Amino acid sequence: MAKKHVKFMCTAFRDGFQSVYGTRVLPDDFFPAVEAAKNAGITYFEAGGGAMFQAPVFYMNSDPYKLMQRFRDVCGPDANLQTLARGVNIVALDSASSDVIKLHAKLFKKYGMTTIRNFDALNDVNNLIFSGKCIVEAGLKHQVVVTMMSLPPGCVGAHDPDFYEKTLRGILDAGIPYDSVCFKDASGTSTPAVVHETIKRARKMLPEGTHIQFHSHETAGCCVMAYKAALDAGADAIDLSLSPVSGGTCQPDVIVMWHALRGSDYDLDVDIDKVREAEQIFRECMKDYMMPAEALAVEPMIPWSPMPGGALTANTQMLRDNNLMPRYGEMIEAMSEVVKKGGFGTSVTPVSQFYFQQAFNNVLFGPWKKMAPGYGKMVLGYFGKTPVAPDAEIVKIASEQLNLKPTTESVLAITDRDDKKSIAACEKILKENKLPVTDENVFIIAACADKGLLFLKGEAKVNGVRKNEPVTAAAPTSAKSSSGGYTVTVNGKAYGIEIKGDKAMVNGKEYAISVADGIAAHHAAQGHAHAASGKETEVKAAVPGAVLRLSVSEGATVAEGDELIVMDVMKMETPIKAPCAGTVKSILVSQTEKVNTGDVLVVIG
Repeated sequence: MAKKHVKFMCTAFRDGFQSVYGTRVLPDDFFPAVEAAKNAGITYFEAGGGAMFQAPVFYMNSDPYKLMQRFRDVCGPDANLQTLARGVNIVALDSASSDVIKLHAKLFKKYGMTTIRNFDALNDVNNLIFSGKCIVEAGLKHQVVVTMMSLPPGCVGAHDPDFYEKTLRGILDAGIPYDSVCFKDASGTSTPAVVHETIKRARKMLPEGTHIQFHSHETAGCCVMAYKAALDAGADAIDLSLSPVSGGTCQPDVIVMWHALRGSDYDLDVDIDKVREAEQIFRECMKDYMMPAEALAVEPMIPWSPMPGGALTANTQMLRDNNLMPRYGEMIEAMSEVVKKGGFGTSVTPVSQFYFQQAFNNVLFGPWKKMAPGYGKMVLGYFGKTPVAPDAEIVKIASEQLNLKPTTESVLAITDRDDKKSIAACEKILKENKLPVTDENVFIIAACADKGLLFLKGEAKVNGVRKNEPVTAAAPTSAKSSSGGYTVTVNGKAYGIEIKGDKAMVNGKEYAISVADGIAAHHAAQGHAHAASGKETEVKAAVPGAVLRLSVSEGATVAEGDELIVMDVMKMETPIKAPCAGTVKSILVSQTEKVNTGDVLVVIG
């Protein structure tokens, strides 16, 4: 009996990067590995979308359109290059207007993509209808998605085969055009038994010959078993990755799955020796990047707190950015309650981010004392209908804190009514900043907001890309060095420092410095310092983050409650408001600057 050929998509260069490095990988560093994978015979790649559109702008000061085009140039004209879209959220965390959703499909077609995998985290079919139509009309293939996860133990009401069958039936009844169907489990928590039964039912429901694909992660430790269950039930394809971004928070390795299927009725149909060669090249490409320990591990807490692999390391990287990594354990523990009370939306972006943001707030500010805007709007209905009704008390708290009423109106109707989300609004921002009004620039503003504007103005910087920097060895017997080089170790981390006049090289990066006898600024270690008089009020950062924008200038008159600064805290826009009326005497931070808890931001007199 001939073996069944199993198709697979290589996720290494999109989901792999997101699940291990928080998508913070410089293009020049990894494209030799893309070419090696192509030379190994791989023709189906995940090549963009999802976090891979925002991350180049947010962290790498890199053009996401050039990134997609480069994939096409390297992989050739016949490769199936697939991207990820979040229904009406497309590649952002917030919902987009109809004209922006249409522009998304147009641009991704223009820059060489073949297929868009399109999902809604709430499994609200209404959020897939227009976006799916736009994908097909742009000339792209549409892979429509049912999102999956296991509910925390003890919870019932959704995320079982009956629920997934109902969702797929809704997609078919809505007449959404599609080329293939994917069942996507970003948290890797779906049990093999549920996967098997779900895909078995789907195979019976769908027209003969329909391509069915299953996506999961190893985060909970059962992905290889789930993939085998999916294949046994009739799936045609699975998603696999390449070392060093495989296993753990990512998909199983191609080699691991090849080995798991040996002696079975299935065959990946790859030249495994060429795959091994490609992985060797890939590991060499990534050798300088810091590998987060949590990216390599199976996490036993995941069934209770279903954090997707692609969100787990993205969030731990942001916690590292803000010196909050020691509290990660508390946050992942707190996530369980947030999931249970939020209406059982699938834990995949953007809902997974809403879950973690609310858990973050519950840990830092106290349970439900500060409602994360995304989570609050979700339980109130502004992102669509949740699989089950959210906890009534949480809905009440969200409504009070966000000053919003619950709604059942369609997401597109709400968004299209918001003038700030239209293409015209984006064009206005570009004109005000004397930037070219192009489709590409409009979409960057729509998807990336303030950070997109910084990028287009040439003011963005590479940040948060973590590499293992080489360190200059210290002199063994003296703190002084005849060459001017030193190794300074702070909190266990070594820094190679070389001083030349008024410049200091710290781990290869140049800083302007001045040195004077004595300690003139003894508060510097505590962050920004300001000697406020009795008539002045210091406005301090309540949590670590980065300054997203300044809403006032020095000398401005403000009333109590006026917005002074907006900070970016774990992808949440967090306004800092005036605690009193007065005049802005000084602003002690600048746009993009990182601040710590307790740093003085503004002084009001």
